[in-house]
Amino acid sequence: MSVSAGAKRKEGGIAETGRVIFHALIIALVIRTFLFQPFNIPSGSMKATLLVGDYLFVSKYSYGYSHYSLPFSPPLFPGRIWASPPTRGDVVVFRLPKDDSTDYIKRVIGLPGDRIQMIDGVLHINGEPVKRERVDDFIETEEGTRASRVKRWRETLPNGVSYTTLDLVDNGFYDNTPVYQVPAGHYFMMGDNRDNSTDSREQSPRFGVGYVPFENLVGRAEIIFFSAAVDDPNAFRLTQPWHWPMDIRWNRIFSLVR
Repeated sequence: MSVSAGAKRKEGGIAETGRVIFHALIIALVIRTFLFQPFNIPSGSMKATLLVGDYLFVSKYSYGYSHYSLPFSPPLFPGRIWASPPTRGDVVVFRLPKDDSTDYIKRVIGLPGDRIQMIDGVLHINGEPVKRERVDDFIETEEGTRASRVKRWRETLPNGVSYTTLDLVDNGFYDNTPVYQVPAGHYFMMGDNRDNSTDSREQSPRFGVGYVPFENLVGRAEIIFFSAAVDDPNAFRLTQPWHWPMDIRWNRIFSLVR
């Protein structure tokens, strides 16, 4: 019984489509593993630098590769290969030391060997206060709340990296801390929303972030490729275009993370 030319063409078309999809998946896997990985922001700990509903690309190559760079993080090798240490002030995605299945995003404040302390809300690095100046208030407009003003400051780190932080309350829980001595091979991370961030200032082995090993760094936040105001921070609005006209923050799209 012979197979018609049309059937052969159909089979060939299906096979070609399968090859194209397979190659596309391989390319996407390579890009995600070695170059860029997308992340979304589910909490307000990095306001006003990053907002809930921001979607950003993280460069996987910035600090070299650890087993956390691989899909599902198989422990194939220890440490990092082609390692390059982060710069103070980088905004970094890392795996939480006490739960390495969880991704966090914070700013690198302390390098190995540094002494970090908060005194009356002012960041001190190695005994010196970080330069801080008052700037315009941040207008908080989260869904379901009335617009309110939040104090905003511009900090400038010793290496010249500058960014803004929020000060929700005076005399906050972490406005005065002990001195943190950053161990070798570790980094001290802080959120820009200083009174609403679980970060390296919390050293509890059960609830805190603590010092972050170099191995746990996933990559550096580079660019916001999509942003939308959302009720549910886990809602992926890229797949819900009917919400876009009302929800998209057009002024944030393609902005660099600094």
